[in-house]
Amino acid sequence: MAVLLAALLVFGAIPITPAQASVVIAGTRAVYNARDREVTIKLTNEGNAPALVQSWFDKGDPAAPPASISVPFVLTPPVARIDPGKGQSLRIVYTGEPLPEDRESVFWLNVLEIPPKPNAQETGPNKLQLAFRSRIKFFYRPEGLKGAPGEAPAKLVWRLARTDGRLLLECRNPTAFHVSVVSVELSAAGKRAVNERGAMVAPGDTLRFPLNGDLPSIPGIKVRYHTLNDWGSSNDGEAPLDNVR
Repeated sequence: MAVLLAALLVFGAIPITPAQASVVIAGTRAVYNARDREVTIKLTNEGNAPALVQSWFDKGDPAAPPASISVPFVLTPPVARIDPGKGQSLRIVYTGEPLPEDRESVFWLNVLEIPPKPNAQETGPNKLQLAFRSRIKFFYRPEGLKGAPGEAPAKLVWRLARTDGRLLLECRNPTAFHVSVVSVELSAAGKRAVNERGAMVAPGDTLRFPLNGDLPSIPGIKVRYHTLNDWGSSNDGEAPLDNVR
């Protein structure tokens, strides 16, 4: 599996720009429930030329070579040709190697699209070919977790803090599910502070979101947050601050 990626690294960096790729993944994230025997993910070639596709998992480091990564999943086929207008299903099977049973685990699915070699009429000094890499979150969800994934954003605990004069919004996730925060906004007394970069808050973790703007330290400040659900759709919510310090 490493051969295709290694060859491309010799000639330059691989741009991670799935919006321009011909091969499209059905969905922006995937969930493997423990009760499932397997999960399939559909790839579709929406371009006008055949594409060679390499797929693999990583644990969070996008620069890790595929051959160096060990994950408890078997993915087939790891390499496939997809003709224009056609599709290819990736079959993913959990091998049963131990994963935490009290919370979700997260991995990343990589799909590298390699365009065909140009023919004689297409070659020239100004011809540039690019390989496109798409990367989506892949969650393993054990059975019997307390609560539901759709309820997790409402259970986040928010706290306002200042460090070296910088306003920060601290977010604690007491649930067993990962929560992907797209953006957060606070407002009070006609002032506003926002973070539009977002991040994923893992189960049991605390994450700090730097805020642009400033707010007075007064009671009643509300946090408006935007998160993504299992299908990649945005959900909006509002919550009080745990405290102000």
